[in-house]
Amino acid sequence: MLACRPPRAGAYLAGLLISSILACGPAANAVAQWFDYPTARVPRTADGKPDLTAPAPRGTDGKPDLSGIWFSAELLPECSEKDCVPQMNLPIDQTDIGRSIPGGLPYQPWAAALVAQRSADGAKDDPHAFCLPPNFPRAFSLPQYYKIVSTPGLMIILHEFNASYRQIFTDGRPLPVDPNPSWNGYSTAHWERDELVVDSIGFRDDLWLDLKGSPLTSAARITERFRRPSFGTLEIAVTVDDPKAYTRPWTVKLHETIVVDTELVEEICLENEQDTRLFQKQ
Repeated sequence: MLACRPPRAGAYLAGLLISSILACGPAANAVAQWFDYPTARVPRTADGKPDLTAPAPRGTDGKPDLSGIWFSAELLPECSEKDCVPQMNLPIDQTDIGRSIPGGLPYQPWAAALVAQRSADGAKDDPHAFCLPPNFPRAFSLPQYYKIVSTPGLMIILHEFNASYRQIFTDGRPLPVDPNPSWNGYSTAHWERDELVVDSIGFRDDLWLDLKGSPLTSAARITERFRRPSFGTLEIAVTVDDPKAYTRPWTVKLHETIVVDTELVEEICLENEQDTRLFQKQ
């Protein structure tokens, strides 16, 4: 089960005003937080709405400033049944990160068999369902917001799920040699014109990339290319080179949209968690 997450009053997501707050897990007590606090330095139209097509902001170095709160721009329909409970839509890339690749992801035979088994089991062993940390690039399409903070020498990504973080170093340091495997790996980055190119290694051997259970192993090297073509748009081209799990490198493009006039909400998955005991009985 993916953690549920309500829409917010006052928040602008993809240019639409979210007009309701629905209780859902720990976030139900979040009405006292900065749900409707205006975001600074947002270009606005004459009627006060965010101008999402305005030029992207730039830092003191002249490069695009990727800072902001972001969420996937490509979502599944909100409800598929008459009696479903409305909540924040699930990003479509979460169901299948390789949906845009003709023929699907190029799994190694063992990985194809594993994905088939995980799908048949209803993804009951998904680490996310057991409140384990969100791992990138999967975390870009989880149903929570994330915030990018750009500073000289370091870009930080703060994720609402489990109050998680990721560090991307832009200070010129090399990637580590023989790093201790981790959920997000180890990331360094450099600019190529207006694209921030991020290289990451050092992943755990048991990570999932989507709800299908597409694997990511310790042999993986991931390259992400961040572009901000306008104020309201972020594009992330993700290339996964994992010869242990895939027969060739593959690339997908994630489309993100800015979220303004709100703030992150702490979402601790294990708080009042009642589901994993049911999974273990299956």
